[in-house]
Amino acid sequence: MKQINYAQAISEAIMEEMNLDPTVVYMGECVGDRYGDKSFEMPISESGFTGLGVGAAVSGLRPIVEIMFIDLVTVAMDPIVNQAAKMRYMFGGMTSVPMVIRAPFGGYVSMSAHHSQSLESWFSSIPGLKVVVPSTPYDAKGLMKSAIRDNNPVIFSDHKRLGGLAGEVPEDDYTVPIGKANVVRSGKDATIVAYAFMIQKSLEAAEQLSQKGIDVEIVDLRTTLPIDEGTILNSIAKTGRLITVAEACAPCSVASEIAAIVMEKGFDLLKAPLRRVHAKFAPIPFAVNLENQVLPQTEDIVKAVEDIVG
Repeated sequence: MKQINYAQAISEAIMEEMNLDPTVVYMGECVGDRYGDKSFEMPISESGFTGLGVGAAVSGLRPIVEIMFIDLVTVAMDPIVNQAAKMRYMFGGMTSVPMVIRAPFGGYVSMSAHHSQSLESWFSSIPGLKVVVPSTPYDAKGLMKSAIRDNNPVIFSDHKRLGGLAGEVPEDDYTVPIGKANVVRSGKDATIVAYAFMIQKSLEAAEQLSQKGIDVEIVDLRTTLPIDEGTILNSIAKTGRLITVAEACAPCSVASEIAAIVMEKGFDLLKAPLRRVHAKFAPIPFAVNLENQVLPQTEDIVKAVEDIVG
């Protein structure tokens, strides 16, 4: 094992896959020669070069298309949602679209309303896509490798605040399966389901709660499409309580879907009503103090857990 940070883990995964497979290429804005002659600098036209990536994928390449901020997917929704996600189905399985759309997301960086959103929930409701949201260097590298090797379009959303997070990563080749959650902290009093940067916030909350005699379990989704229902329900069977923590706004979100899954398939497991901790329904402000009021904070998680544990 070696210690590297989250951003390095993603870059390592891409470079290693490029060395293993000559069809893997990288394209995006301001990518320069990041990956040598397999990097392709794109103009400021997300719709255009994302469409180029779709065409490259169905023509035999495995492109990684970087959209600098997930906010900018709004101008590339047609090639992603109407083309990449549907082509395998529309052509009766005779073609596949093995591409990765890398779209960094999230706030806590004082970059205002156009560069701080969490839109991964949008894609988590689109048939034909897969969505991964790693929270550690280990998962970031393993999930990027899995995404590149997958024959379906994968949205790879890495949180901007996690780039410098250090962690252990194996020296040897490995992958992390898409669709499998991970219990990152075992506990008995309540289950927190979260992903990406919210795992860090949840771990901070768990430490504070432990000092008050409350023992929480934390489930890291790692993938929001598909969602690992089994791991979530098994944890709730153990603790009897659920708190979802997500940076995205609550309406029609991943947190909403988890709540629906638990109400349909695990209602009898609950000892108390579930709680959702999420961003307020507002654009993300620029000023740090206002941004912190809109986005979920550690103390919000602590209060939600205390409320349902009683």
